[in-house]
Amino acid sequence: MNYQKIIDELYKEIIDQENLGNVASYIPELAKVDPHKFGICLSTIDNEQMSIGDADEKFSIQSIAKVFALSLAYKNADGELWERVGVEPSGTPFNSLVQLESDLGIPRNPFINAGAIVICDILQSQLKDPKTELLDFIRMVSNNPTIDYSSSIAESEKSQGFRNIALINFIKSFGNIKNEINDVLDLYFNLCSIKMSCKELSSSFLYLANHGVEPISNNKILNGSQTKRINAIMQTCGFYDEAGEFAFKVGLPGKSGVGGGIIAIYPNNYCIAVWSPKLNSKGNSYRGMNFLEIFTTKTKLSIF
Repeated sequence: MNYQKIIDELYKEIIDQENLGNVASYIPELAKVDPHKFGICLSTIDNEQMSIGDADEKFSIQSIAKVFALSLAYKNADGELWERVGVEPSGTPFNSLVQLESDLGIPRNPFINAGAIVICDILQSQLKDPKTELLDFIRMVSNNPTIDYSSSIAESEKSQGFRNIALINFIKSFGNIKNEINDVLDLYFNLCSIKMSCKELSSSFLYLANHGVEPISNNKILNGSQTKRINAIMQTCGFYDEAGEFAFKVGLPGKSGVGGGIIAIYPNNYCIAVWSPKLNSKGNSYRGMNFLEIFTTKTKLSIF
């Protein structure tokens, strides 16, 4: 299949349409981003790469990075992790406190803010130098030693992190946070600050399309069972309270971030990254969601 031709055609089709939505202005650094940026990159497990638009420009991947944190925690903790975080869709906004009380401080899944904070607490316990070792892991799976945290974005998030501060304190009241709150939040804010381009992002997720093996280095990141389960959680929980809509329209495991990025995985084949900063009412990229729906419809390639 000529992916490049299809990507080129759909890019031109979508860029001519009205670009609806708004950038994530509640994080000051994200409010500065050009809302008309639009990049796409598809990377295959055979090391081919096709792209268009602003695919080389780095952007804040935000919650997409939660998949990396989950992968590292799961790699080290295996099944024990699921005693502290669930695997069910939340059906509520990504920063909601509502379910935590009835669920006794156990977040519904690792991709809502509460769940990712618990994952960061687990990493804080597992690792001697969590920030360095988490970044080393991301650099390894991406085959890119230049990937880094953005101090300006991390500080910007901290300055407006009141809801996340409330979440972690509430979770700790149920005994599901084991480490110092400030240390866990520092790791969480830095995780969300990572900047990558569509090209870097799409190649970094190939291990989840290749049974846990990074295809360029042949490093085994996760075993087959762990890979299957992370893809399953991405399918059911990767888009907050729009996960069902994404499964219905796109039919691929994926993860979004409020920086406007989306990563989607077609197992045994490819990863595709789309970036467009304007978000719909659910916090997902407006153009990104539209592109991926049309792309899987046109290629007739989904997991269903």
